[in-house]
Amino acid sequence: MIPSDIIAKKRNGEELKSTELSWFITKYLEDDISEAQMSALLMAIYFNGMTEKELLILVDEMIHSGHVIKFEKSDFFIADKHSTGGVGDKTSIILAPVMAAAGIRIPMIAGRGLEYTGGTIDKLEAIPGINVTPSLDKFKSWVENIGCAIISQSKEICPADNKIYALRNQTATVPSIPIICSSIMSKKIAEGIMGLVMDIKVGNGAFMKTNNDAFKLSHLIQKVAISYGLEIDIIYSDMNKPLGKYAGLGCEIKEAIDCLKGDGPQDLMDNTFELCSCLLIQAGKAKDKQESKEIFDKIIDTGQAFEFFQKIIFNQNGCLKQFEKNIIPKFEKIIRSNIGGTIIFMDTEKIGWSLIELGCGNKKKLDKLDNTAGIEFFVKPGDIIKKGSPIYRVFNTNSKKLDSAPELLLNTIKVHK
Repeated sequence: MIPSDIIAKKRNGEELKSTELSWFITKYLEDDISEAQMSALLMAIYFNGMTEKELLILVDEMIHSGHVIKFEKSDFFIADKHSTGGVGDKTSIILAPVMAAAGIRIPMIAGRGLEYTGGTIDKLEAIPGINVTPSLDKFKSWVENIGCAIISQSKEICPADNKIYALRNQTATVPSIPIICSSIMSKKIAEGIMGLVMDIKVGNGAFMKTNNDAFKLSHLIQKVAISYGLEIDIIYSDMNKPLGKYAGLGCEIKEAIDCLKGDGPQDLMDNTFELCSCLLIQAGKAKDKQESKEIFDKIIDTGQAFEFFQKIIFNQNGCLKQFEKNIIPKFEKIIRSNIGGTIIFMDTEKIGWSLIELGCGNKKKLDKLDNTAGIEFFVKPGDIIKKGSPIYRVFNTNSKKLDSAPELLLNTIKVHK
C-alpha cells in the first residue's frame, strides 16, 4: 500500500477499508510512516470525519496496538471516568479516591494537557516524586491493593493513541470528534473496566462548543461502548466558565484536596457528585441519586476521601509533605476590572490560553511546565462588579510571563452596565 493513496482517499471523503486503516496505524507505530503523513491523515479526518465503521476499526487498532489489562475475577466493580477537557476541571483527582473509598476499583489512565485545556497528569506531577509511569504489573497491583491508581499513557497501553495524542496537539486536529472518541474509548476499554461515566464539557471553553457537537460525540461514544459491552453513562456539563476557583497546575491539586476535605467550591463539588452518582448506581452501591448523595457525603465528611487520596499518592511515591512548598509562586498580580456592571460572558478558551502563557502548558514540545502557575477567579458570570473590582489573581515563577497576563485576561469578560 502507498500512504499518499490512503491520505488522498480520506481527503476526498471516501471510506477507508479495514486493511487500509490497520496498515496505516501499524506502519506509523513502526516508524515506516512519517509524522507528516500521519498529520495529513489526521487533517483529512478532521475535515471529512469518519464513518461509524471506520471509527470502530480505528478504536480496535488502537486498543490492540498494546496490552489489554485483565483483572482477576473479584466482587469489585471496576470503572473509570473521563472528561473531554476544560479549564479548571480537576474532577478526576477528586472522584478517584471517593470511588475507591466506596469500594469501586478505579484504574485511571489520564492524559496530559491538550491545546488550552489542562491535563490530569500534568497537575499530578506538581506533587514531588509521584510515579505516573509504572509498569503494567505494578499498575494492576496498585489498583487491586489500594483500589485506585492514576497513571499516564505508556508504550504498553494503546501506544498508537499515545503517539497520535501528542501529534494532535501540534497539528490543530484536537477538536476532531471521531479522533476524540477513538482516543478516549481505546484507553478506557484497554483498562479492563466494566463501567464508565463520561463528562462531555459544552461551551466556549470546551472542544464541544455546541450542544449539537456534544450530542455527535455522545452518539459515537455510546456506539463504541455498546460494541464492547461496556456500561456507560454520559453527562453534559457547562464550560462557559471555569470550573472551581482555580485553574493551573499545583493550585488545582490543592483545590481538589480542599474538596476531598469537604471545603471545595460548590460548582466543583456538584460536578464531581454527578459523576460519582453514575458510578455508584452502575456498581449497585446505590439505587438512586438520593442514596448516592448519602454515600458521597459520608465518604467526604468522615475523612475517608482524603485518607484514600493520601494512600493513592503515597503508593505512587508522591510526597504530600513537600507539595505545598513546591507550588508557592514567586510572583503574583491582581487584575482589576476597568468597568462596572454585571458579568454576562467569560471567554473561557482565552483564559485557557492565558494559562499556557503563564507556564501551565506546552507552547513547544520541550517546554518545562511551571507547577506554581495558575489563576484564581474572583468572579463568574452573573456576578455584579464595580470599576476596579478584582477579577483575577495570576501567579507563577516567571515575571516576564506574568507581565503578559493583564493584556490577555482583561478582554476575557463582558460586562453589562
